[in-house]
Amino acid sequence: MRSVIHRKYLGEDNLSLMELRILSVNVSKPKIIALANGEPVLSGIAKRPLGIANVFVSALNIDGDGQADLSVHGGFDKAVYAYSAADWPWWEREHSIACAPGTFGENLTLDGVDDSQIAIGDRFVWGECELEVAQPRSPCFKFNIHTRREDAALLMTQSGRCGFYLRVTREGHAPVDGAELHHSFASHGPSVRETFLAAHDPQFSQARRAEIMRAPRLADSWRFSLAKRLRSAPN
Repeated sequence: MRSVIHRKYLGEDNLSLMELRILSVNVSKPKIIALANGEPVLSGIAKRPLGIANVFVSALNIDGDGQADLSVHGGFDKAVYAYSAADWPWWEREHSIACAPGTFGENLTLDGVDDSQIAIGDRFVWGECELEVAQPRSPCFKFNIHTRREDAALLMTQSGRCGFYLRVTREGHAPVDGAELHHSFASHGPSVRETFLAAHDPQFSQARRAEIMRAPRLADSWRFSLAKRLRSAPN
């Protein structure tokens, strides 16, 4: 399938148009996905494609979606999680992880976009809704359980193939079939990929890490993580 990503530049860094095709919209309520030390592990990571024409998107969730541990998942800065099918070949070829919509626990499976092309603070219109890129995703142990691979979260961290969370800046109904995200504002901030590396790569430039930490629309939780990295770095 050919990727539908349209770009027009009015200067070196002035991105004026980007349309991202949504291959699938996926949701799930929290459910038990495993037992750990005899205790149930509850998670909303096992998402499945919606089979309806449109869906309501609130400030906290796509209708029908949910999170189990609200101390680390969900909230205004993690209302919608997007992941690109462009990374599927790497997971399948290099690590034999079969990929399909929802494999990464994402709400929006996107066609072809790379995390280095999306910036913190970028905004997209989806039907009546507007979404804003808030932060990358950091995987937890539940991703290992979901993929049945003990090294899945480590592989995501090492590769930086993380996807990104969006906050909902305008609620409303959004199409499911044949849907697209229409780029409405280019923030010219740090890319999702670079922001992820700033938090996880010990060799990342301290000066650049400090710049990314000050990105105006970066989620506070990620800002705190970068600040902790800066404080813990050797003098």
